[in-house]
Amino acid sequence: MIRAQLRPALVSFALLTVIVGVIYPLAVTGVAQVVFPYQANGSVMTSHGQATGSALIGQPFDDPKYFWGRLSATGPFPYNAAASSGSNYGPMNPAYLQAVQARIDALKAADPGNTAPIPVDLVTASGSGLDPQISVAAALYQAPRVARARQLSEEVVRQLVVQYAEDRQLGVLGEPRVDVLKLNLALDAQK
Repeated sequence: MIRAQLRPALVSFALLTVIVGVIYPLAVTGVAQVVFPYQANGSVMTSHGQATGSALIGQPFDDPKYFWGRLSATGPFPYNAAASSGSNYGPMNPAYLQAVQARIDALKAADPGNTAPIPVDLVTASGSGLDPQISVAAALYQAPRVARARQLSEEVVRQLVVQYAEDRQLGVLGEPRVDVLKLNLALDAQK
């Protein structure tokens, strides 16, 4: 009786393993490579033939001549895609308040003459800790510092921010935003 039930169970197990574990993943990978090759290969951005990063994962920038992205709560290093997560600190947690204050201090030290209110996305981390974009307001807040550090006119830098601003998804989802890596690569191309 057990042999009669064991054989169909093993055949079903082997068949489903091949279908779900081999055929289906190969089919999905093949379709993705044909229909969405850029996205299927990690949305890798290049500059001068060299990979510079992914359009989907933030990069750590701290040089005053670059726009800075959102804080990353990933460990053991910032923007670690293998450890995507938020800090889970509440707004009154001392560690969270210390991280926010450290970022405020860094922004003020990098641009002491800027008395504009600091946009919240420059001092807080996202839920994933990997956001590659910042708000247009956060980019415009940083424009004077970047312009001075690169010896460009502030108007040129502001125009780049506007040029690289992305609209809301489907016209209604989210807020207008700027991809920090794309913007910084555009700045590097300005000579």
